[in-house]
Amino acid sequence: MFTVKNKSNLFENSNKKGISAIIATVILIALAVSAIAIVWVFVRGMVEEELGEAGACFEIYDKVTFNDRFTCYNATSNETVFSVSIGDVEVDEILVGISAEGTSKSFSIRNETRIENLAMWPSRSEDLKLPGKNEGLTYVLDMSGAQLTGSPRTIQISPVIKGTQCDVSDSMIQIESCIALGV
Repeated sequence: MFTVKNKSNLFENSNKKGISAIIATVILIALAVSAIAIVWVFVRGMVEEELGEAGACFEIYDKVTFNDRFTCYNATSNETVFSVSIGDVEVDEILVGISAEGTSKSFSIRNETRIENLAMWPSRSEDLKLPGKNEGLTYVLDMSGAQLTGSPRTIQISPVIKGTQCDVSDSMIQIESCIALGV
């Protein structure tokens, strides 16, 4: 059985008061702020990572485009000439898509790459270069060699910035004749 040896000690501490309501409130607020701070550290890291990826493509509108003056189709040689202009932005590579009558082809232009049937224009060098910041370069695609039949219907361009592929930044639906443009 349970026996109490000293009854006077049992009620000795009953005169002390409990924690005041103000101190309890301060402790609860401190706990809530601590919990919010811990959650914020994790959430902020995830949000910054996602925004960093999306932010790479955020400000490229009108900075990676085709130069209409030098983008055309030469029916005699069955070649498409296209000129790419890059504004004040660093680009890792450019994805180009060309569609013709029922067929399409896409390729990635990077510095010092070779792509079959694609060359620099007018030098015809097969060592491709990517336009630098505030620069433009022109390329020529052998449509027959690329197995594209007929004249090109559309041409699109998508830049890759900081390893992130951006949406289509420019496209052309009507590709003029090189003879009409004087190219």
